[in-house]
Amino acid sequence: MFNGKSILITGGTGSFGKKYTKTILARYKPKRLIILSRDELKQFEMQQEFNDPCMRYFIGDVRDAGRMMEAMNGVDYVIHAAALKQVPAAEYNPMECIKTNVHGAENIIRAAIANKVEKVIALSTDKAASPNNLYGATKLCSDKLFVAANNMTGGGQTRFAVVRYGNVVGSRGSVVPFFKKLVEDGADALPITHPDMTRFWITLQQGVDFVLKNFERMQGGEIFVPKIPSVRLMDLATAYGNGLPVKEIGIRPGEKMHEIMCPSDDSHLTLEFADHYVMRPTIKFYAADYDYSVNPLGEKGEPVAAGFEYHSGSNPDFLNVEQILEFEQQA
Repeated sequence: MFNGKSILITGGTGSFGKKYTKTILARYKPKRLIILSRDELKQFEMQQEFNDPCMRYFIGDVRDAGRMMEAMNGVDYVIHAAALKQVPAAEYNPMECIKTNVHGAENIIRAAIANKVEKVIALSTDKAASPNNLYGATKLCSDKLFVAANNMTGGGQTRFAVVRYGNVVGSRGSVVPFFKKLVEDGADALPITHPDMTRFWITLQQGVDFVLKNFERMQGGEIFVPKIPSVRLMDLATAYGNGLPVKEIGIRPGEKMHEIMCPSDDSHLTLEFADHYVMRPTIKFYAADYDYSVNPLGEKGEPVAAGFEYHSGSNPDFLNVEQILEFEQQA
C-alpha cells in the first residue's frame, strides 16, 4: 500500500525513524519519504546512509504549526514519532514536554486534515496508560487528541489511529546501551533503580512491522497494542552486566515499578486479537460507526474479561537471561 505514496515521518532521525526508513526502502517504492526533525546534524548524518531519490529531509519542529502545514503538502501517510520521551527530563521541564507532546500533536492533526492526508498513526507508550508521570500524562493527552481527531474531519478522508508499545531494545537513551557503555568503560557495578522492576520489551523491527501492519488494519480511532514479552530489570543486568554486581539507586522521578498498556478501567473497550489488542474509542464518531471487532484484513477480535489489565508484572510471557540476549539479535 506504500508504493507510489508520499510518507512523512516526524522525529524521523530517531531510532524508530531510521529503522522505519530502512524497512520502507527495502520493501516498497514510495514516491516520497519525508524525514522531518529539528536537528540538522542528525539529518546530515542520516543522509549519508539514506539517500534514495525518493528521500526528502525537512528541518522543522512539530511545535511550529505553519511548518507542519508545509511539510504535509501532498502527503498520503504520516507516522508521528516526534516526542520528548525522557521521564525525569519531563518532570523537570514540564512545559517543554507539553509543547512538543500535546501542542505538537494538535499541529499534526490540523495539518493532516487541512492537507487531506489519508492516514495518520501516532506512536504512543505504555507510560500513557494510567500515567503517574508528566511524560505519560502528555502522551495520554496526545492519544486522546488523535482518537478524537477522527471526529474533527467533518466527513473528510483523514483517519487517525494510535500505536502503543513498551520499551524498545537498544533505542537511544535506553538501559541496554547504558549498561553496555558502563561495562565498556570499566565500571565496578551496574546501577539499577529497583530489583523488582519490570518492563514490556520489543525490538525496533517489531515496532516498525506492527506500525506498517496497522496502516492496513486501521479504520480510525483505535489504539493498537502488540502482544509482547516482559523483562525483569535484574535479568537485564545479568544479561548485559558481564558479571558485575548491581547497586540499587532508587526509582527515578516519575518512574513506575511496572508498566501497563491496557488498563483495567478500559477493559470494556478492549478487544483481543491473535497477536494484539485494540482499545476502541470512548466516543462515537459523527461520520462513522465502525465495527472494530473485525478489521479490514478480516482479523476478528473478542472482548476481554471485565477488569482485564495488560500489565508488565503479570504478563504471562517473560524473557529469561538467555532469551533476552537472543531477543536483541532480532533488533
